[in-house]
Amino acid sequence: MSPRQVPVLKSTGEEHEIRPAASKRMTKNLIILTELERKDFKTVQNKEMFAGLRVLELASVLAGPSVGQFFAELGAEVIKVENPDGGDVTRSWKSAGEISDDRSAYFSCCNWGKKSVTLNLVAESDRAKLLRLAATADIVIASYKPGDAEKLGVDYASLCKVNTNIIYGQITGYGSGDERVGYDAVIQAESGLMDINGEKDGPPIKLPVAFVDLFAAHQLKEGLLLAIIRRDRTGTGGLVEVSLLDAAIASLANQGTNWLVAGKNPRRQGSSHPNIAPYGDIFMTADGKWIMLAVGNDRQFRDLVSVLGVQKDSPLYSELFLTNEKRVANRNKLVASLQPLISGRESPGLLKELAARKVPVGLIRQLSEAIESAETLVMRSGAAAGLRTLVAQSGFIGKPQLTPPPHLGEHNEEILSGLK
Repeated sequence: MSPRQVPVLKSTGEEHEIRPAASKRMTKNLIILTELERKDFKTVQNKEMFAGLRVLELASVLAGPSVGQFFAELGAEVIKVENPDGGDVTRSWKSAGEISDDRSAYFSCCNWGKKSVTLNLVAESDRAKLLRLAATADIVIASYKPGDAEKLGVDYASLCKVNTNIIYGQITGYGSGDERVGYDAVIQAESGLMDINGEKDGPPIKLPVAFVDLFAAHQLKEGLLLAIIRRDRTGTGGLVEVSLLDAAIASLANQGTNWLVAGKNPRRQGSSHPNIAPYGDIFMTADGKWIMLAVGNDRQFRDLVSVLGVQKDSPLYSELFLTNEKRVANRNKLVASLQPLISGRESPGLLKELAARKVPVGLIRQLSEAIESAETLVMRSGAAAGLRTLVAQSGFIGKPQLTPPPHLGEHNEEILSGLK
């Protein structure tokens, strides 16, 4: 029996489908493991959680491909289906002066561990190949504009006809009932994120990373993991949909409840926190380094003042700054009082003293410095480089060596030639 054949077990007059990708299936009160599933269970014990799972990625740019790489990092086989005319658009998204092949720096951020095949889904013959692939898949990740998947015949309903147990993850801009095209930058504007980002007297500013795409990716991962659990319990797949707008609004966290509970529309105030002070406030040290304070309670503030050598008759000991509520109300005076003290200290010594007193503080580093300090997250293969997206640490979570981002159509022969 090949790994993708589905045997049927008859028990007490009922038929139960046993899929090789799952570690077990329940038949009434009986747990049945096939020989193939036992091998899969041993693979799980070897820390490749999703070995044997096949994922079809019909998605491009960042949100969907991030989900695909997540499954690849956990051992799944991820097949990225691309249009032969250029493939994923991010292959061509290169920064000024960037020298790379069809695997741009942007493309390399979320396409490790995948196999690339090219199919023109407008052509009936290629669409038939896609359906044959879907018949062998456990999960499909799609990010088509509303209506496009249906036109191409690769929507959830169409793929269910060839694989009734398939799990279909769909990312849209505004929901499947809204035909508008959703892009991270536009959703940042429409979700309120841009309105609260920027300096107090400046214009709204887009976040420099496509965080809405990443928020949506994390939401879809959660939904797909729930769908996998459900399928293991019931034997049925399902549709999981996430919109960029919903993901962005759900991520407003305390800024959202500042409006819902306190009735206050958050305003731009740079990096300063609206509810805590000094938190998010930045200061220059004597050696020209920027540091950020994240003082979250009154004890930490007292320790900060102590480390800075403040005299008891200093305004920093006055009623103006006695509690967090008062420090928030008098933030400008607070920052003006702290800056001269901090600017007289060298960053290494100050950071060491504050860390010893458990006062939250950080040196504002360049991106290159930050990455150099986290080499365990960096993946390299020849000229290719990227970052792992799964950072959870546990004895049962492995870190398999991933293949570099694929060239366009690199795996056509391997994947497509075997289709019948």
